[in-house]
Amino acid sequence: MKIGQQIKFVVISKQANSLHSLIADRKFRATSLGRNTWKFLIGTQASLQRNCNKEGFNVEGSSTSHSKARVGILANNENDCKNCDSRIGFGTGGYHDDTNTCGNQANYGADNGDRRMKAMGYILVQ
Repeated sequence: MKIGQQIKFVVISKQANSLHSLIADRKFRATSLGRNTWKFLIGTQASLQRNCNKEGFNVEGSSTSHSKARVGILANNENDCKNCDSRIGFGTGGYHDDTNTCGNQANYGADNGDRRMKAMGYILVQ
């Protein structure tokens, strides 16, 4: 991800025929990077709510109008993944700012305050 002049990368090891095959069917596929690694992509200003922490490909809570990500992590202030109000990822959208398609969106008690940080996303596939 690139925010301003800062560029940061992480490696997601996932065996598949293509990136398209991982996301086209809209099925959730978990990853295990952890919330700190996702926050690393944004930098010191990154913010997520403390609960849920569902990460991977095609990530959604049970309320599809709230945060979702093609590749990323969702978090919630409540102790479930129903109405997630924060996210970091690529191909993101949902409630609070559906135009923030890459970066960090956080509301309602996020660990580093409310955030609306848009990023330039780079996905390199090998």
